[in-house]
Amino acid sequence: MKTVVAGALGECVHVAGVSNFLRLAEQAGWRIVFLGPAVPIETLLEAARREKADLVGVSYRLTPETGERLLAEFAEAAADLHEQGVRFAFGGTPPVSRKAEALSGFFDQIFDGSQSREEVLAYLRGEGFSTSSKSAYPQSTIERIRWKQPYPLLRHHFGLPTMQTTMDGIREIAEAKALDVISLGIDQDAQANFFHPERQNPRATGAGGVPVRSAEDYRQLYQATRTGNYPLVRTYSGTDDFIRLAEMYVETINIAWCAIPLYWFNLMDGRGPLTLEESIREHQQVMSWYGERNIPVELNEPHHWGMRDASDVVFVTSGYLSAYNAKAFGVKDYIAQLMFNSPPNLSDAMDLAKMLAILEMIAPLEDDSFHVWRQTRTGLLSYPLEDNAARAHLATSIYLQMALKPNIIHIVGHTEADHAATPGDIIDASLAARRSIENALAGQPDMTADPHIQARKKHLIEQAQLTLQAIKAISLAGSDDPLIDPPTLTKAVNLGILDAPQLKNNPFAQGKVSTRMLQGASETIDEFGNLISEQERLIKFLN
Repeated sequence: MKTVVAGALGECVHVAGVSNFLRLAEQAGWRIVFLGPAVPIETLLEAARREKADLVGVSYRLTPETGERLLAEFAEAAADLHEQGVRFAFGGTPPVSRKAEALSGFFDQIFDGSQSREEVLAYLRGEGFSTSSKSAYPQSTIERIRWKQPYPLLRHHFGLPTMQTTMDGIREIAEAKALDVISLGIDQDAQANFFHPERQNPRATGAGGVPVRSAEDYRQLYQATRTGNYPLVRTYSGTDDFIRLAEMYVETINIAWCAIPLYWFNLMDGRGPLTLEESIREHQQVMSWYGERNIPVELNEPHHWGMRDASDVVFVTSGYLSAYNAKAFGVKDYIAQLMFNSPPNLSDAMDLAKMLAILEMIAPLEDDSFHVWRQTRTGLLSYPLEDNAARAHLATSIYLQMALKPNIIHIVGHTEADHAATPGDIIDASLAARRSIENALAGQPDMTADPHIQARKKHLIEQAQLTLQAIKAISLAGSDDPLIDPPTLTKAVNLGILDAPQLKNNPFAQGKVSTRMLQGASETIDEFGNLISEQERLIKFLN
């Protein structure tokens, strides 16, 4: 195990930066020796020799002129260690750091406070980094997750009504190193009619996102990310011509991962031209296409039920169906999306229990060929309009999400209730998210151990198993596996096994179920307002 010795030099008593550096060193597998504040030169060097240090960390945050003299003395006194291969790193304010840079390469690395924690970790792991080098930042999702651990990747949607403003914004976000993943928010015509200009509506250009109209547009957007921390890029899978779009995304933006629903983005929700059964079949083909190419796949499915006021049981059931279908169709790296606050007004305890239920149900699906990665996000519909309240909601929601130890946090910006996020909004949201993450990683209590949450998780799993049993019971003749069979999955919605109040008068769904918030949970109720179980609700399918 390598050893790092560190302290604040001379008369400097500011050691917060040293402590943070050593915490990261410990995470990276180093043995740490903290010497504290105001350490004389000889004391620091004696400790380095005694501890057989591989790395010596020096901090100084006072007057640059004083620091320049002190660091020169230190470099001269440490010359023998430097010649023996001991590495030296400096941390201080930008003005003092510039003085340290003048010492002819004595310091192996200089930290002026602008570096992210993942960059510091990369240095401590021996990966090195350069603030202007793409090589420092992995360019595939799983690589980047592993590189950044224990910190989750940060992702945010971004797309403005013109190409130029979107490209300018992407550069600003990348240079601020705010995100690991930029999800291109493209307009509705790009999602539905990219290969069909005759179907596009010029009056709707830019409605809902950036109006990409050619492969070259995508290349330009991707090129805008080639700066700062070189964020990964992904976008919507579209509502038609799925495989043609997938091929273009791989070629133009090196798509980080695919996001596709199971039941949505079709005639059922008015966002695509396909029937429910047709879209299920097409979505499964998209999963398979990406799986064959070892590109991760996310099923952005359960929250669509939640946003339509479905019960927590239906939410959990759809979460299991998503992972089950992904595995069945050859996905190797599955990103389980867990949107909190959907529907809004769920209590934190019940929200957490619901997500734990999904994760426990899909855990047995994991094996050497199927890996589950956790992605959490704040509910789209849960943000208050008032700015301070929205910022507080963002921070507290992400702190709660950290209880699941997510690999990716999809930041939903605090401006969601008012306007599409600008680059400045996204950078602000990223800073708030980072603080919540840091607080959690510093020692968050284990909220998942709460007996009330565990009891609710167990109940949801039991109830969801009944819902899955009902789906299997309606399987059609010749169906080898009802849970991946498009006709059976379609029938489950047609008959109301999977249902939500906001699907009322929908040509594909029943929309007859009633739900209500009871003790912080979304529950199914009867016509008298009484709570009913899945056994009662689905009795005709379970007998």
